[in-house]
Amino acid sequence: MRLCNVLLGCLLLVASMACHWNEPVVDPTPSAPVGGTIAGIVSAASSSVAVPGRKVTATEVKKGEHYESTTGADGGYTIKVPVGTYKIEVELRPTETLTKQPAQTHINNGDLDSGRDFVINVK
Repeated sequence: MRLCNVLLGCLLLVASMACHWNEPVVDPTPSAPVGGTIAGIVSAASSSVAVPGRKVTATEVKKGEHYESTTGADGGYTIKVPVGTYKIEVELRPTETLTKQPAQTHINNGDLDSGRDFVINVK
């Protein structure tokens, strides 16, 4: 009797699999949004000279999540971020003020927003 129950269970399992063999497998957990890239250049106002070695932070305005990068030798930076709207800030020194700062930036999947430039006035 016990062997009969085991065989019946196996038969039901095989029959169930045969009924659903062509259905797609669905992942119950959705993947995170891919997002895009924010990029720009940090330069000095007086002579349009690049400002290397500065921390640039993109903060997602709804969630408050922070993503950072450091400017390169040419003052350029890139930050990969998930889909969202971001406020972008650059690290200033005590004798500096911002002459130009980019507005909030909305990033969709695959976006490259490369015009997020800063201009710093050094006193």
